[in-house]
Amino acid sequence: MANPIVHFELMGPDGKQQKTFYESMFGWQLEAVPGFGDYFTVEKDAIGVGGAVGQGPEESPAYLTIYVEVADIDAHLARIEKAGGNTITPRTVIPGTVTFAMFADPAGNVVGLVEQDDAEATG
Repeated sequence: MANPIVHFELMGPDGKQQKTFYESMFGWQLEAVPGFGDYFTVEKDAIGVGGAVGQGPEESPAYLTIYVEVADIDAHLARIEKAGGNTITPRTVIPGTVTFAMFADPAGNVVGLVEQDDAEATG
């Protein structure tokens, strides 16, 4: 089986505005994630794939990215770099939440990776 998309993020400079927009446009029920500021999640069962809407970091306040589930983030990052991609965020563990990384493909698109063991925590 191919590696599935398991999560997305639609981020902007104003997380509450993002939340209000997507709730009103699509009827999504977005829930705040305690301790993560203006970061709101929607469950997979509600819209087909789990995801989040909220405030992006200062250096890149607006972005859309998808997260692909993989068995071994470090092995995938090595393959990605050999194929012309670049690691943006190395393997990062948020205890009890998710293990993730981010890379840029050869065209500059930023994509996330989620380790299989923690994929359920994202969506």
